[in-house]
Amino acid sequence: MADVFVYGTLKRGQPNHQVLLDATHGCATFRGRGRTVQPCPLVIAGQHNIPRLLNLPGRGHRVSGEIYTVDERMLRFLDEFEGCPDLYQRVRVSVGVLEREGASEEPPAAAERRLQCFVYITATYPPAWAQLPHLDNYDAQGAHGLPYHPRENR
Repeated sequence: MADVFVYGTLKRGQPNHQVLLDATHGCATFRGRGRTVQPCPLVIAGQHNIPRLLNLPGRGHRVSGEIYTVDERMLRFLDEFEGCPDLYQRVRVSVGVLEREGASEEPPAAAERRLQCFVYITATYPPAWAQLPHLDNYDAQGAHGLPYHPRENR
């Protein structure tokens, strides 16, 4: 089992969330909401308006997302789904837990629990991407006005 932090189209209510629910891919259990401990640029880039976390630690914002515990089969599926290692690279990052599934109240900010989670980042990209607006939270229907183009429509 491994913890995975998702920040884009795999989050609940986003276009690709259903792949985490499909048991044929393996098991993924929602554990809560979190935020990267270290800032990193989250941008919407490319012709399909894909959310990408750029490998520029210390720049951008602390990025909000969701934490899932996945089995080995789901992790392998996510590697393939995310085009790892060509499109994205799977790395470990420290994530502060904002809200745990089933917890009756959120912990005080000073007591933020941290987890080491896998996350899919983009290490190779056109330099202009680093200059795009940096987000702290992704929503495919957000005010950014950049509609995500689902795989089935490409």
